[in-house]
Amino acid sequence: MTRPAAPPPPSLGPAPPHAVQVVDGASAGTGAHVRSLAEGLVARGLRVTVCAPPGAEAAYGFESAGARFVPLPGRIEAEAAAALRHVCADADLVHAHGVRASLPALTALALSGRRRVPFVVTWHRRGHASGARAHWRRFVERRVARGATVVLAATTDLVDRARRAGARDARLAPVVLPGRVRRAGADAEPWPADEEERRHHESRAAVGAADRPLVFSVGRLDVHHGYGTLLTAARAWRGLNPQPLLAIAGEGPQRGELQRRVDHEELPVRLLGRREDAFELLAGADVAVLTARWEGRSLLAEEALHSGVPLVATSVGGVPELVGDGAVLVPYGDADALASGVTGLLADPVKRERLAAEGRARASEWPTEEATVAQVLSVYDELTA
Repeated sequence: MTRPAAPPPPSLGPAPPHAVQVVDGASAGTGAHVRSLAEGLVARGLRVTVCAPPGAEAAYGFESAGARFVPLPGRIEAEAAAALRHVCADADLVHAHGVRASLPALTALALSGRRRVPFVVTWHRRGHASGARAHWRRFVERRVARGATVVLAATTDLVDRARRAGARDARLAPVVLPGRVRRAGADAEPWPADEEERRHHESRAAVGAADRPLVFSVGRLDVHHGYGTLLTAARAWRGLNPQPLLAIAGEGPQRGELQRRVDHEELPVRLLGRREDAFELLAGADVAVLTARWEGRSLLAEEALHSGVPLVATSVGGVPELVGDGAVLVPYGDADALASGVTGLLADPVKRERLAAEGRARASEWPTEEATVAQVLSVYDELTA
């Protein structure tokens, strides 16, 4: 007796759209943004794969956000492209974060014959190079800009740079990073007074500034971040009483050189090294300082304004459009202007309070994480319709 054929399995419907995120791992801000983006996209029904250096999963937890994580092997473009070629085989869209991450992604799409798959690139920052490396950087930027379906740039000057490099479609897309110590949201209230006071005193004690003003900065100790100029500016407050302490959290190739200057010139400066609690320490600062040659949406500036810490910053890149009137802006490399900005705030508590209020007001106008995800998703919908 012949048994009737088994009924076909029920249809599960079409698979959810697959978005592949490619990260070069060069910036903590980029990793945090992609983690936030992955979580938001998964919550909206997309299937997300994040491709990044092996250590990125432990640092950012992409899988806990609902994404699949694929480690990219080595630092050789051909190896990364080979891995991406397999991952992108069923991708509906590929989104690379940073110029370095874009090259292997472009190669993978070309090798797999999937050039028509929408390719989105987010430019988070500008590269800094000189000589032959600068020529190579410009060549890579042109290749990436022309190969992208859409370039999303974190600042207006990066939009202009992408267009000059040949981008067919370049749009402003501010990258809002997850808060570390602040309360999120445009309507967030400041910390209660007693809690803010406790955090303020604990942070100051942690860096040895319990009974003196604290000037604070966070960043990599390299030429790009301008700490040589900041040390020169610090000479101006050696004679103040009480003498302010400049504390810098971060590591980098200039650590030895900067420490020698601190020792030789007897500067009131403490190099804290790499600190996981850097932005908690910011809560104790009387003034925060950003001295970089170029910044997009600086994490230090975001945290300072959200936390109500008066900020003195170089007027470069995306900093002016980020902070508006919520910070004192000075020219890059001008130690006198930098010293004047800091000492002026230290000498005027009323001005510090006013600037802190203006900074918080400015921060309340920034787009939220939710808005950032929604903007990216609208681009995805447009390209895959």
